[in-house]
Amino acid sequence: MNILLLGSGGREHALAWKIAASPLVTKLWCAPGNAGIAQEAECVPLDLADHAAVIAFCQASKVDFVVVGPEAPLVAGIVDDLEAAGFKTFGPNQSAARLEGSKGFTKDLCKAHNIPTAAYERFKAAEPAKAYARSQAKPIVIKADGLAAGKGVIIAETIAEAEAAIDMMFSGGLGEAGTEVVIEEFLVGEEASFFALCDGEIAIALASAQDHKRAFDGDKGPNTGGMGAYSPAPATTPELTHRTMKEIIQPTVRAMKEMDAPFRGVLFAGLMITQQGPKLIEYNVRFGDPECQVLMLRLMSDLVPSLIAARDGQLKNFDLRWYDDAALVVVMASKGYPGSYRKGSVIEGLGAASAVEGVEIFHAGTRAEGGRITANGGRVLGVAATGTSVAEAQTRAYAAVDKIDWPEGFCRRDIGYLAVEREKAS
Repeated sequence: MNILLLGSGGREHALAWKIAASPLVTKLWCAPGNAGIAQEAECVPLDLADHAAVIAFCQASKVDFVVVGPEAPLVAGIVDDLEAAGFKTFGPNQSAARLEGSKGFTKDLCKAHNIPTAAYERFKAAEPAKAYARSQAKPIVIKADGLAAGKGVIIAETIAEAEAAIDMMFSGGLGEAGTEVVIEEFLVGEEASFFALCDGEIAIALASAQDHKRAFDGDKGPNTGGMGAYSPAPATTPELTHRTMKEIIQPTVRAMKEMDAPFRGVLFAGLMITQQGPKLIEYNVRFGDPECQVLMLRLMSDLVPSLIAARDGQLKNFDLRWYDDAALVVVMASKGYPGSYRKGSVIEGLGAASAVEGVEIFHAGTRAEGGRITANGGRVLGVAATGTSVAEAQTRAYAAVDKIDWPEGFCRRDIGYLAVEREKAS
């Protein structure tokens, strides 16, 4: 098969690494890709917002199957356009991608189908939103309705913070994403990332994973796209998996089918495990980043047939196998991230880091210049490792991090700490 993968981040490098290992693959391209992905696939400089250019490449290259990595092209309807042009594509169509593209849409779906989630209201103007925020308990969560590249959620501890967030969103601080705002109660509990492969009717739970959103050790500092992840996640017990599938995932899949918007792809539920059980924080309609990196390391099965089965509505008798080993990834980011940062700094020592036992390095924001690897984004590398326990995977990952010479980069030094503490306690 000739496969085209769309995207350029760490998630796409992990997908490229796994897809390239499939005996079904004849040729693999990635658009636009990055310096690490170039080791697995031929990188093509396509603009993913230019659907006609992507389709023209598929036609010229005789592409058999397209895999869409990031959310923006999904929400923009690239699957609809590729399928209309005759190309089988993995990922939800535009109508189903509203589960990520509009937080208000998802909240309303939850309310209509009794899916457990935080209490909320939707607003299209600042003053009613502020009045509601003043009447609610603090902290309170202010969310931009649309896609905001991970910057659309603010946890306000005070009225002043809530009002400032509302003003920022409605004054265009997040562009089109903030034209509508969702305000919801702050849920207390432990977060978990839950993934299910869906074919429009059937959903299969994937291995559990957990990420670290805050920039600094001890879960301090600003929210980011994710500073690291590990799998399995001890909080995701078999009982929790059963409840999440029964109370959240399966009702969502049924509801989308009833709306004539069947969901085909990866449904990524951000959960809060409360005293009452799992509650949905929000949906993403693609693999998480950096959770995808640890899931791909643990996946024993060939990834490609499962993606095709999801697209073709054939998951009914499908099963995925996973390695027992744990996996952990540490994200190395440019200093200043998630705020402003400098591009172009040189990264050295990647060969020595890759030589550490059990280690795989996934590139997120890199480019190759004159035989050297340089930083080209906020999150730049995902230093991943496997081990017989989360603790062993953590030790190996940080041993590799310490061999990377990149003064302009930083990382958290405590990824997986909760799981390691649980392992010690047991």
